[in-house]
Amino acid sequence: MPLPTNLSTLEGNLIAPDVLTNKVILFVNVASKCGLTPQYKGLVALQDEFEERGFVIVGVPCNQFGDQEPGSSDEIKSFTQTNYDVDFTLLEKQDVNGPGRSPLYQFLVGDGPDIAWNFGKFLVDRQGEVVARFEPQVAPDDASLKTAIEQALG
Repeated sequence: MPLPTNLSTLEGNLIAPDVLTNKVILFVNVASKCGLTPQYKGLVALQDEFEERGFVIVGVPCNQFGDQEPGSSDEIKSFTQTNYDVDFTLLEKQDVNGPGRSPLYQFLVGDGPDIAWNFGKFLVDRQGEVVARFEPQVAPDDASLKTAIEQALG
């Protein structure tokens, strides 16, 4: 199964193809009311560090873990911009586990284990292949994550 291309942004628009084409992408399931929410700050810094080389972050709000992303799309956007200056793409809220798992997360997870919690991370290379998975506790500035990004960027 290829990376889905019909992804909708938080604003309800289809993501422009050039946003993801020939890019190294870090998909992160995010939440606004989680102990790991401060990772947003590190994610912004990570995208700033590698963006010029073709790296993008895509946040995927999810309310499946402790009801920690209950807000509307407007509330999520306002929270992330006001508190963390998030300027990377945020998709519409999705289920990452269970029978309602979105097509994106069907692709990302494949036969792997369910997502453990908010801020799980998947690195996808320029060819659209998942090349690494990081558990939620792996911070955006973790050396193993940065090394994997460097390798995917070439």
